[in-house]
Amino acid sequence: MAEGRPGRATIARAIDPHPFLDLPAPIAIAHRGGSEQAPENTLEAFGDAVALGYRYLETDAHVTRDGAVVAFHDPSLDRVTDRRGAIAALSIAEVETADAGHVFTLDGGRSFPFRGRGVRIPRLEELLVRWPDVRVNIDPKADECVEPLVALIDRLGAWNRVGFGAFSDRRLRRVRALSGGRACTSMGPRAVAVARVGAIRGRMPRQGADCVQVPLRSGPLPIVTARFVGAAHRAGLPVHVWTVNDESAMQDLLDLGVDGIMTDRPRLLRDVLAARGQTGRR
Repeated sequence: MAEGRPGRATIARAIDPHPFLDLPAPIAIAHRGGSEQAPENTLEAFGDAVALGYRYLETDAHVTRDGAVVAFHDPSLDRVTDRRGAIAALSIAEVETADAGHVFTLDGGRSFPFRGRGVRIPRLEELLVRWPDVRVNIDPKADECVEPLVALIDRLGAWNRVGFGAFSDRRLRRVRALSGGRACTSMGPRAVAVARVGAIRGRMPRQGADCVQVPLRSGPLPIVTARFVGAAHRAGLPVHVWTVNDESAMQDLLDLGVDGIMTDRPRLLRDVLAARGQTGRR
């Protein structure tokens, strides 16, 4: 990351940002609400981030057998609850019986402070309705989730405060089509690969995206470099980096002029931004 520092001033002025992106950078995004103080992707975690001042949350979406969209990362309940089964094969009533605080621990398994306290997998609608001023970045984790997710955002009239990122170019294209151009979307993996090649040449194609959300690297190959950030900014594309939990990496990325950082450690990122005088938008 020793290349020059492009800064955000180079972002193309001619392209109006989607309303989801129109707050001052750098923005801090609580990944799954954070997982330092409460179980990931629960109202408890999201509420903790909001209490810290965060105005951007990230979550994932799956759809149940009977069409309810839930904020949850895994395709099954197995890893983080006391129940088993694929969400797509379960009803919302069955999903909501799972204890989403069952395995969460802060001390390596000696205690489980949220176990048996009624922590549930939330419906995505609950998240959007409870904090109407918060912006939510959503990753639809399965093709079957896209249409009910878009229908939910449409019913709530939440297009201006929702962004979409996914590990599927096809899903993102479907979101764009179903939304009639109202959705704020990032790039899928194939589009990011094209963007990386373009950045080497100094020109990054937008490919229908409103921003670029990427990890620091892909295997051994760095993605987020000064050249990449500069090319994105010239194309009018803000750069958000996930999932960054190390203070030195946060500092390096902010030095590069990235526009947003997603983290599992919202307190740490808040403190880093405050120390730099870059409170941004949490």
